[in-house]
Amino acid sequence: MPNSKAEIMDTEIDHLDRKGSGRAVVWRDTGNENPRKLKLMVPKTLPGEKVRVSVENPKARRTKGRLEELLEVHPERTTAPCPHFDKCGGCAWQHWQYEGQLKQKTAHVKDALISQGFNPELVRDTIGMDEPWHYRNKMEFTFAPDGSMGLHEQGNFRNIIPLETCLIAGEEMTAAVMEVADWAKEYALSGYEKETHQGLLRHLMVRQSFVTGEIMLGLFATEGPDGNLADAADQLKKRIEENYPQVKSLLWLVNTDWADRTQAEETILLSGRDFIYDEIGGYRYRLWFDTFFQTNPVQAQKLIDLALEMGQPKETEKMLELFCGVGTFSLPFASKVGKLAGIEIVESSIESAKRNASDNGISNTEFLAENARMGIDQVLGRLGTPDILLLDPPRAGAGGKVMRKIGRAQPQRIIYVSCNPESFAVDVKELEQFGYSLKEVQPVDLFPHTVHVECVAIIEKKNI
Repeated sequence: MPNSKAEIMDTEIDHLDRKGSGRAVVWRDTGNENPRKLKLMVPKTLPGEKVRVSVENPKARRTKGRLEELLEVHPERTTAPCPHFDKCGGCAWQHWQYEGQLKQKTAHVKDALISQGFNPELVRDTIGMDEPWHYRNKMEFTFAPDGSMGLHEQGNFRNIIPLETCLIAGEEMTAAVMEVADWAKEYALSGYEKETHQGLLRHLMVRQSFVTGEIMLGLFATEGPDGNLADAADQLKKRIEENYPQVKSLLWLVNTDWADRTQAEETILLSGRDFIYDEIGGYRYRLWFDTFFQTNPVQAQKLIDLALEMGQPKETEKMLELFCGVGTFSLPFASKVGKLAGIEIVESSIESAKRNASDNGISNTEFLAENARMGIDQVLGRLGTPDILLLDPPRAGAGGKVMRKIGRAQPQRIIYVSCNPESFAVDVKELEQFGYSLKEVQPVDLFPHTVHVECVAIIEKKNI
């Protein structure tokens, strides 16, 4: 029910914002010639829908509206299957038929390219999933101060929604997570309070290999599992070992830092080993709790296949990879080129990349722990001009300085793997002054029911 002080308004959703919420504009009569524009954010709505909303702060210029009634429904609207959808911030679009989500993601990529002057016809239709549920191989859950565990509420990061299930996580992962949640309740263990920096349990990280089936559970807490916590930790170990034999790594990770991140000052192994094995495309990888690895293995394989198809690597060629991580793209490409060099700023990831190459019998690689901008010069001095350059930067993109260094290096072909269409378009624009042309962009949906979309693109030197 709307608040008695809220104002009821009828309006039409004209577009979606970057978080997937509907946006609308209401013109307010001010009693003079100039009406005032009120910009509304209305979660769980779709473009073109006519809605009745309640607005708590109608005098603001920008505010959030609560959906009270759908007056005209989008033809692709559907019933969200998750019982937590109305509050949980994990998914934004479960109320949208999957084909509609894919069309929106294609349009998002095209709009990003248009903003930088590129031809939107370079963008293919987004590649979706046959089964867009239970696709994630890694999730992070947060403990509320009362010890319950869940995900952050949409639009209210401070509030945690206790979960009974999660339809985008693997089913075995979810079952193991619920076991830990039940254990925490039985022992009445407190959750971490961000305001006071008090409490024990902070996060639970779970990851699972879809190929080997191995699961890792990492419990982040402000104290170690000894003293008064020894019995509780021992019981957690027994419950997991007895009920979840697929859990090959059970970790207790101490984090006393005020920053709200899944980091650890100390790692205590409760059961198994401190890593699990995963595979993509026949290559085996070791994953630790802090290893970056594609969270959707089915679609990650499509990313790799697309990159190989666009790059056309040859045995006689040399390749440079920026932001190489643990070697997700490095190993498949190294098997097809004469020499590959990878650069990554995270030292633990570089050590993993070296180990993964060795584990898979690949010996034509070198990996450097350095930021991309500084590392390029070091590697090019040894490698020479690369025939292929691949980059897979974080959401912020590679940045102008890195892109200009890429342009000056003059590789024949550049493969850009992106998780952010806006930063991708800005980065690629930098290459035009160096004689490069964007040839093709293929969006891939790695995160169904969310706003995120990945892209693989090929950029080539122009024929002069």
